[in-house]
Amino acid sequence: MTDAGALEAQITQQVVTAMKAHDAVRTTTLRLIKNALKNKAIEKREPLTPAEEQQALATMIKQRRDSIEQFTKGNRPELAAAEAAEIVVIEEFLPKALDDSALQALVTEAVAEVTAASGQKPTPKDMGTVMKAVQAKLQAASLRAEGRTVSELVKKVLAS
Repeated sequence: MTDAGALEAQITQQVVTAMKAHDAVRTTTLRLIKNALKNKAIEKREPLTPAEEQQALATMIKQRRDSIEQFTKGNRPELAAAEAAEIVVIEEFLPKALDDSALQALVTEAVAEVTAASGQKPTPKDMGTVMKAVQAKLQAASLRAEGRTVSELVKKVLAS
């Protein structure tokens, strides 16, 4: 069984468990995850790699965070809470997100590497290069961090 099949089997098993527990939010969210992965595989016309599965789940989390922001602006806290509950379920299938201090250390390390490679301290114009270095480090270590958070940290480090 491939890794893709393993995740799908795990989700299917958890759907059954959630249905037996009468946990409607979890059941619905797990079905959404399963459908998103299946649609992505159909679009690609072959099974997804673990990295592609993680990317699809990260996209789902990003969509829900955007929805939370919109619902909060629209004074709909009950809908924002529902989206937050979905994020919690989706995050169970992703690697643990880095905390701010570890992410700060990773960004500082990437800036140091870019400085060593170019021979001069990167400026805000070099943000793309530093972002690529940070993303490569995250992927190599099988870690994850929200792109917006990484971007803000890189801007802050490059500005100082």
